[in-house]
This record gives sequence, C-alpha cells and structure tokens, in this order.
Amino acid sequence: MPTIIVIAHNLRSTHNIGSLLRTAEGLGVSEVIMTGYTPHPQQIDDERLPHISRKIHAQISKTALGAENSQAWNYQEDVRTVLQKLRLDGFVIAGLEQSNESIKLPDYRSPAKIAVLLGSEVTGIDPLLQASCDVLLEIPMFGSKESFNVVQSAAMALYQLVFK
Repeated sequence: MPTIIVIAHNLRSTHNIGSLLRTAEGLGVSEVIMTGYTPHPQQIDDERLPHISRKIHAQISKTALGAENSQAWNYQEDVRTVLQKLRLDGFVIAGLEQSNESIKLPDYRSPAKIAVLLGSEVTGIDPLLQASCDVLLEIPMFGSKESFNVVQSAAMALYQLVFK
C-alpha cells in the first residue's frame, strides 16, 4: 500500500472536512493536511477565537463521527510550503482536477509516496497551483454532470490509489 497524504486546500464546508477525515481514516491515509481557509478541528494553541473553534469542531464532528480524533491531521495556512516539504520528503504531488493535462485515474499507477491535493468545492484547484503538481488526475464521468462532490472524488481516488 502506498503512503498517502491528502491536502485539502480552500475547502469551505465543515461537513466535507468531517467526511474527508472519516474517509481518509477508513482508507489508511497517513495524514490529512488542511490549508488556506479550510476549516479544521480544534488544536492545541488554536489561534481562532475559542467559541469559533468549538463551533467549527462540532460541525466537523457531525460527519467525522470520531475520525477527527483517530485520523492524523494538521492545519498549515500556506499550501506552497506544504507542497515543497512533501516534495523534499519524496512525495509525488497529484492534483485531483479536470484538465487537458490530467490523466484518467484508472490509467494511473500510484507511486510509493503520493500526496493528493484537493481544491475548492466550487472552483477546484487554482491554475497556478495546478502548475505546482507533478501530475493531475481526473475521474472519468459518464453522466450529464461535470463534477462530483469533492469528498466523493477523494474517496474514489483514494480507493483506486490504495488498491490498484
């Protein structure tokens, strides 16, 4: 099984973060790193106002169902610093994004160490950040809709990377 880290950059929904933590925990992800304005559970030395961090933590907990306590995670504001460190640690940075340059997920074989970058629920991964990725991966779609929910996409991609 590859070592997998998930980077959730600029997601807005606390429910998506809770679901992502639960999904990551269930699929053996090593760590979930939340960056940018992504909401995150309470942490030691939390810089947010206490009532705000408690409220966000409670919202995340509704869908995480305890995974916020069992899944390794952390918050770092600057995604570029995170990507740089992971690359130095030997991780391939794979953005999950529809693009002319993306590889269809079923055609991709995971390396031993991979960091999967997820972008905003509405706009995806910023084009400048896409350029920072080693590879872009896309989930083929057959219906009339143009995208899946970010956590559904993460679940499909992580499952494929773990078991292929």
